[in-house]
Amino acid sequence: MENPLIITSSPHLHCGMTTRGVMLDVLIALSPAAAASILLFGWRSAAVVLVCVASCIAAEYLSRIILKRPQTVGDLSAVVTGVLLAFNLPASVPLWQAAIGGVVAIVVAKQMFGGLGQNFVNPALVGRIVLMASFPEDMNRWVTPLQGASGVDTTTSATPLEVVIQGGEMNYSLQELFVGIRPGSLGETCVLALILGGLYLVIRRVISPTIPLVYIGTVFVMTWLLGQNPFIHILSGGLMLGAIFMATDYTTTPINKTGKIVFAVGCGLLTVLIRVFGSLPEGVSFAIVIMNILVPLIERATRPLPFGEKRRLRNER
Repeated sequence: MENPLIITSSPHLHCGMTTRGVMLDVLIALSPAAAASILLFGWRSAAVVLVCVASCIAAEYLSRIILKRPQTVGDLSAVVTGVLLAFNLPASVPLWQAAIGGVVAIVVAKQMFGGLGQNFVNPALVGRIVLMASFPEDMNRWVTPLQGASGVDTTTSATPLEVVIQGGEMNYSLQELFVGIRPGSLGETCVLALILGGLYLVIRRVISPTIPLVYIGTVFVMTWLLGQNPFIHILSGGLMLGAIFMATDYTTTPINKTGKIVFAVGCGLLTVLIRVFGSLPEGVSFAIVIMNILVPLIERATRPLPFGEKRRLRNER
């Protein structure tokens, strides 16, 4: 038979995107924030990034050998996890703690569940949460921007977001918050760099703007209704980093548009509730992880009907 009929499952056409290509685009999008972190906090921030990336690569390589699974280091997903984890850490964090966070992110949150595409929570956020619970003092020691990253230049004073939530007056203008001149994790402070990276991902169609816009919009509306300053909540803390780069993770977020909206609204509500009413000043990491866990329920409730099928009424058998 010259032209046999080949029956296969969908999709029948490949869009040309590969995992490595997507991860490379994400790394390119993260590069402005990485450059800004070095400018603001010194070369110590580069050391944190390198240690996190190295620990993630080593953890993935060794765990795949131990579990007797094909190697996936080449897809760059471990590199992306390492950079995102580093972006969620203060520049003054001890490097050995950063390495522990990388191992936890890859082994516990990713490889124990089967590897890329099978983890149900964002690995970088799990690494950060474990470090926050294990080393709270080191995770709350902030580096003064534009003054280096040595121990002399660090302080355990409150971040601008903590000051505002506690009812104090912030010493930073909105312009300074926008360009990153404030204490904070090394990759979250420069909002301008994060927006540039997000625009690149949207233009490249790596991510949809739905989740970031709905997430940030929900935080804006909720903080305004609660009598808070919405602009400070948006420009301070890790909201922009989380909304653009972690709440848009393919594996841990809904597929369809309605599900994305529900997911983003939930992230925004939880973030505001934790910030305003909780004991923690920052709620982005916990909000995204909680909504990651709820993704299967969200997708079940928002799953679109197949073409030609009508939704059954409750009274129908």
